[in-house]
Amino acid sequence: MKFSTFFNKGEASKNDNQRWIEHLRFHLARPDALLPLAFLGLITGFLSGGVIVLFRFIVENTQDALLPGTGAENYEALPSLYHFLFPVIASILLAILFYKWAKGIRVLGVARVMERVAYHQGHLTLRGFFMQFIGAGIAIIGGHSVGREGPHAYLGATASSLFGQLFRLPNNSIRTLVASGAAAGIAASFNTPLAGVIFALEVIMMEYALNSFVPVMLAAVVATALSNAVLGGEPAFIIPTLEAVSLRELPIILILGVIVGTFAALFNHVLTFISTKTQGIEIWWRMIAAGLLVGLIALLQPAVLGIGYDTVNASLLGDFALGTLIGLVFLKLLATSLSVGLGIPGGMIGPAFFIGATLGGAVGLIAHWLYDDSISHIGFYALLGMGAMMGASLQAPLAALTAIMELTYNPGIIMPGMLVIVVAQLTASEVFNKQSLFVSLLRANGLDYSVDPVLQVLRSVGVASVMSRNFERLPAEITQSKATAFLQREKDWIIINQIEEDGKTLQELLPVSELAKYLRIEEAQNEHEAKHDVDDAPLQDPLINLLEIPAKRLTITAISLQANLMEAHQAFSSGAEILCVVFKEESITKTSRVYGIITPQMIEAAYVPKTIRTTND
Repeated sequence: MKFSTFFNKGEASKNDNQRWIEHLRFHLARPDALLPLAFLGLITGFLSGGVIVLFRFIVENTQDALLPGTGAENYEALPSLYHFLFPVIASILLAILFYKWAKGIRVLGVARVMERVAYHQGHLTLRGFFMQFIGAGIAIIGGHSVGREGPHAYLGATASSLFGQLFRLPNNSIRTLVASGAAAGIAASFNTPLAGVIFALEVIMMEYALNSFVPVMLAAVVATALSNAVLGGEPAFIIPTLEAVSLRELPIILILGVIVGTFAALFNHVLTFISTKTQGIEIWWRMIAAGLLVGLIALLQPAVLGIGYDTVNASLLGDFALGTLIGLVFLKLLATSLSVGLGIPGGMIGPAFFIGATLGGAVGLIAHWLYDDSISHIGFYALLGMGAMMGASLQAPLAALTAIMELTYNPGIIMPGMLVIVVAQLTASEVFNKQSLFVSLLRANGLDYSVDPVLQVLRSVGVASVMSRNFERLPAEITQSKATAFLQREKDWIIINQIEEDGKTLQELLPVSELAKYLRIEEAQNEHEAKHDVDDAPLQDPLINLLEIPAKRLTITAISLQANLMEAHQAFSSGAEILCVVFKEESITKTSRVYGIITPQMIEAAYVPKTIRTTND
């Protein structure tokens, strides 16, 4: 008796949890589900932050153990032969990894996240997670010229996506979770939570809305706090107080913007060229080639190995001569283009910072020669170069501006930062007609990426928030009296099932208005026959076959409760007449739970303003 009571209580608790999760799914399908999204943002912040902390702990401690001296990027202190061997060995390991387990995965990092959000509702895979975690770890430890921020964004986004998929949350909310995870990954890389938020909204979501901002901000804050608690809160770069001395430096800043924009376009072109021209080669051979080529470059200049934060920091402090800075710009650009273009699973934000800092440092040195040291510190121009290169190459101007502001904690950098980033962005995009490195990389690998404002709106709304629940399921045959009584319940739709000889279930939807019209005709005919004393009197309560009466019936197509309105729109574009919302089934059976009905008009109402609809009506 006690056991049965305990069992019944357990079943009741399980049912309560299921009802609570179902209620949460319905609520999250709405575009304004701010409170539950904020709660999920906190959870994804912990998940993503934990993954990033684990990744950094493993990678940085392995680098400390393998590299001489102190610090995680002291590749320069290795013997010359090791400068060549490190990337080669890493490439061999990566080639084996991708040969055995990639299963078609060719692009990772931020570009992959953007593509999955645009075309796959933000659904990222566990296989991709492990390929990125292991692959990026090998690449960074092995000294490949890639960054950690892209892998961090991907790992955070994937952890959040898998969490949403586990609980089958609506796809419109999974998109927000993906952006939250990406923001957490970027924030935990630099201790720059605001830059992570702006990057996620500007690059991943490509929209600024309150219901996106709040969970993304919370995730970035939580991830940053977790990273600081475990790894410490030291800034990524040691930067002196940097600010413009006078307005006469504005022409120099303008020139710097043009130069950085030109190099951003060159970076894009070289990377795209390498990736496009080598698409016919299997990725594992491309990776081995990347190791050999990067190893040869490292023999010339070992500073190109790794992310290069130590070199960025030295540039900010003004420690390099002009010739060294110019050499670093070209060699790092080439090494990164080879690494990423040939398929090494790393990021591009760190290398963009490296190229921008060294390029800005070179311009700063020349400016000091011309102005006799009466202008700002060389590091000021290196910092502006970092922001300009990130903004122009990644097409993320706000994220770049926010990053350099958070790195300096100095509001005086905002005005010159805005100027140099805008000029660099315009130079790369308008003068040289270059898109984001992420978009270029996707297209070079045979994937597409585009943004449609209407589809953006449809992705943000789940089918559960607009579906009609005013329906009822009826057997194919009912009596006329039951049909008449059914009309009193004022439903809009009837779902009817038909079992064919082979056992396959066909579903059709009958508008209640069609049944009402049929019954009116029948009643009128019965009254006519009664007036004319027809001998063959009708049965007292005849059967009506809902699948045979003259009426306009619609063939049902199933759509998941998890889907958003863009998926519904695609279903109608593919020929669907009407959609029935079910939990997971690919087709509807007699036992399937139907949550609601979706019509094309419901999708139109989600993005056409009410005033326009009223005017047109």
